[in-house]
Amino acid sequence: MDIEALKYPIGKPQIPDLIESTHIKTWLDDIKQFPVRVIKEVTPLTDKELNYKYRPDGWTIQQVVGHCVDSHMNSIIRFKLALTENNPTIKPYEEAQWAELTDTINFGIKSATTLLAGIHQRWVFLLDKLDSTQLKKTYIHPDGNELVSLEQSIAIYAWHCNHHLQHIINAKAFKY
Repeated sequence: MDIEALKYPIGKPQIPDLIESTHIKTWLDDIKQFPVRVIKEVTPLTDKELNYKYRPDGWTIQQVVGHCVDSHMNSIIRFKLALTENNPTIKPYEEAQWAELTDTINFGIKSATTLLAGIHQRWVFLLDKLDSTQLKKTYIHPDGNELVSLEQSIAIYAWHCNHHLQHIINAKAFKY
C-alpha cells in the first residue's frame, strides 16, 4: 500500500457545494457515534498494541486518540467563536507537536476515551441545536485565509472522525 493511501485511508474530505439537511444529519451521526466506535476498537488493546502505528513514521493508536481529543476540543471552541463573533480568525495549533506531549502519549486510554466521549456529548448537543442561519456562520482559518462555514466544518469533522477511526483499524491490522 502506498504512503498516500496509508495517510488518507478514506480519501480526502469531499464537501458538496450544496449542503442539505440530510448531509448534516448524516455527519452529526458520524460525530455522535465516533467515541463509541473508538472505544470498541481500543478497549481490548494492550499497551503494546496501543503503540501500533497506521503507517511507518505515523502516530500510534494512543496518539491518534489523543489527537482526536485535542482536535475536537478545539472544534467546540471554533464553533462557539463563529456563533458569537463575526467571522473570527481561529487559532491553529501544532498538531504534530501536541501529539508528542506526555498527556497524548501517556494518558491512560480509558481516561482518554472517557474524555473523548464527554467532548462529543457536549459537542453534538451544541451542533444538534443549530438552525439554518447558524449553520451558515463562518470562521476564518488562517492557513490559506479560508472562510469556513459551520456546515462545512461539520462535514470536515465527520470526515476527521472516520479518517482517524480508519487509522486505528489499520494500525491494528498492519502493526507498524
